[in-house]
Amino acid sequence: MSGYVVVGAQWGDEGKGKVVDLLGSRVSMVVRFQGGNNAGHTVVTGGKKTILHLLPSGILNENAMCVIGPGVVVNPFVLFQEIDTLAREGCSCSHLRISDRAHLLMPYHVELDELMEKAAGDAKIGTTKNGIGPCYADKYTRIGIRTCDLVNREVFAEKLKMALDIKNEIITKVYGGKPFDFDEMMTQFDAVRERLVPMLIDATDIINKALKEDQLVLFEGAQANMLDINYGTYPYVTSSSPTAAGVCEGAGVSPKALDRIIGVVKAYSTRVGEGPFITELNDAVGEDMRTRGGEYGATTGRPRRCGWLDLPVVHQAVVINGLTDIALTKIDILTGYDQIPVCVGYDIEGTYRETIPASLHEYAKAKPVYKYLPGWKEDISGCRSFEELPVNCQNYVKFIEEYCGTAVSLVSVSPDRDANIIRRSLI
Repeated sequence: MSGYVVVGAQWGDEGKGKVVDLLGSRVSMVVRFQGGNNAGHTVVTGGKKTILHLLPSGILNENAMCVIGPGVVVNPFVLFQEIDTLAREGCSCSHLRISDRAHLLMPYHVELDELMEKAAGDAKIGTTKNGIGPCYADKYTRIGIRTCDLVNREVFAEKLKMALDIKNEIITKVYGGKPFDFDEMMTQFDAVRERLVPMLIDATDIINKALKEDQLVLFEGAQANMLDINYGTYPYVTSSSPTAAGVCEGAGVSPKALDRIIGVVKAYSTRVGEGPFITELNDAVGEDMRTRGGEYGATTGRPRRCGWLDLPVVHQAVVINGLTDIALTKIDILTGYDQIPVCVGYDIEGTYRETIPASLHEYAKAKPVYKYLPGWKEDISGCRSFEELPVNCQNYVKFIEEYCGTAVSLVSVSPDRDANIIRRSLI
């Protein structure tokens, strides 16, 4: 079997979209296995930027079937808005298929997300307010509505009525919001139903048949390891598992099917939203890094928090995901610094450790322990071999490899699709 996985090894925004787009031109199928339109994957081709939220990043390759898997939550209105935007730019999505087991993200999920964040005040999670958490909550309390429910209008109507009875009670009585009208929502979904139903497939069956035939299947996650519901900085996490293990649940495949697990690592660290960030730079250097890297959320537009590379975070991703390769991105943004601090551990009230505490109360006390590496001044955006990189840049890459015990197989030196150094073939 030939299953390849691309996951984020930090807090998201590492450049997974670029890596999936690069590999997606050489595979038979690209499968998105979790998350929803809270993702923001950016693909740059010939200087043209395309931002994808719900669609797999391999959608630009019309020769590969693109699948939205069972573990994804699908907002159909966002989906078709994204499809129509690409169509206006001359990109067809006729090769897109959607699992009939994926859950529908409903308008009341978005409303509840906004109301809950507002009510939480200073204790807010910092969600994208796209309804992801409330949708997954319904999935696990077994009152969710799935894409297959759209096939039979009567079944959908029955489930929608039951859901609205519950949700309107919460929206109006707990949060003082405005209730949703059943007939109006039925009309909205009648409009998308005709487009969505023909795209539905038994995704797990199709994916496993492709793997059995030794087709190359690329599994794409959203968010990243430090936002995992189990292993991230809980509760400042996403509502699904964006790890390699999440592929098995979110796409319905065996762990034995996963040959290569590629972790995308940004050469420095960023985070959007609330939660601890040990190497964060709340100074002119952090602002400079944000400006250089264009660090603003592709989904929310919010400025990302910036800091130096935190290697204990990356190492945790290596261990949990079983990374076979690292794809290192945005190393060009570090050009020009005299020296580059890299966090190699934490000082927590006098105790040194290299693992991430479960307790945020404890983690918040952590101070970064830095290893200082010499920087470089040369422009590296035109480099296409490792040997062309300045020696100090090469040493930065090698230090990451040594600390993590995993090969840095790809080094991205600018946002464009072809601006990469391939040290070891990924496919």
